[in-house]
Amino acid sequence: MTCPKCRAPMESVRYAEVEVERCTGCGGLWFDLLEHEDLKQVAGSEAIDSGDPEVGRRNDGVGPVHCPVDGVPLTRMVHARQRHLWYEMCPVCHGVFFDAGEFSDFKTESFSDLWKPRRPRPL
Repeated sequence: MTCPKCRAPMESVRYAEVEVERCTGCGGLWFDLLEHEDLKQVAGSEAIDSGDPEVGRRNDGVGPVHCPVDGVPLTRMVHARQRHLWYEMCPVCHGVFFDAGEFSDFKTESFSDLWKPRRPRPL
């Protein structure tokens, strides 16, 4: 599998019996259907998000990107309760790609996230 953002190889990473793919280049994470929700509930699972968040912020502007599983264009999503958080989702297999640092942010959802400003959309 190759990264939908930087095209580097992805490596399998296992945490709490859930296996995800992590990019060896940019540190982005690919989750199959609902794996990100499963791992959100597991203490310490943010350890899989070891990439540089600054690289992740720069990669928000990369596009269009395609699903590493089935090749269809990914849809950019804004998290409903964390409007500053963007990720990409496959409309076919429902896999999800988080840039480096985004899964850790997703995991630490708090009440104050409702007031964080929405990030400007990349050009």
